[in-house]
Amino acid sequence: MLALIVSGGHTHLYLAGQKDHGWTYEIIGHTRDDAAGEAFDKVAKLLGLGYPGGPVIDKLSVHGDATAVKFPPSQIKHRDRRANTKAEPGERERPRFDFSYSGIKTAVLRYVETHNMGSAIEQRRNSFSAIAKPTIEDYLALCNRETLDLVASFQRAMVEDLVSKTLAAARAYDVNTLFVTGGVAANSELRQHFEGAAAMEGLPVFFPSRPLSTDNAAMIAAAAYPQYLAEDFAPLDFSAEAAMALQGAS
Repeated sequence: MLALIVSGGHTHLYLAGQKDHGWTYEIIGHTRDDAAGEAFDKVAKLLGLGYPGGPVIDKLSVHGDATAVKFPPSQIKHRDRRANTKAEPGERERPRFDFSYSGIKTAVLRYVETHNMGSAIEQRRNSFSAIAKPTIEDYLALCNRETLDLVASFQRAMVEDLVSKTLAAARAYDVNTLFVTGGVAANSELRQHFEGAAAMEGLPVFFPSRPLSTDNAAMIAAAAYPQYLAEDFAPLDFSAEAAMALQGAS
């Protein structure tokens, strides 16, 4: 199976296979710069829409024209030196499917500057500072057509990149199941686009429920449960290292 972990801190593709009572994992793609959720948050902040940005952009996007602003697809020109893609003797190099979202964030900034949206954004930011809990009606009242079209176009570009790279990886590694999880997995357009595109590939795709798409503890528990069943427990003197890279098996 192939899992896309997409959140404010991660945009990773994990190839997973069952082995004995547990699973083996291999990272076959990750973000080279901004994570997808981070890009949503930064664009929302840039447009004066507050934090967190993902839920607001998701709700506003249905009111804009997603074809109004053309964002070029992200391009990754250089090999990732941090990734181990060396093949064993006699084997082909394992393909990677990395992500990059600093470019689209910069493209939104350039659009704001060239279309002189700064003063409207500042007024919107000041208006929201006086509202404790803005509703969708508040957001719509303070966003003009240009802002709604920009938001919708940004989300469409992000979703298309996430889905296309994930499905390309699924084809390359001949997987039979897709998982999509993390905070951005709650995005309505991402879910809809994934379900339609994966169905055309004959692949089932699974999402956590929306309330659990933001709960990292639930993901950790799910990963640990097979180890618990196998009674594969860490010793009491085991020391956690937050910066350690994921190894080949878990």
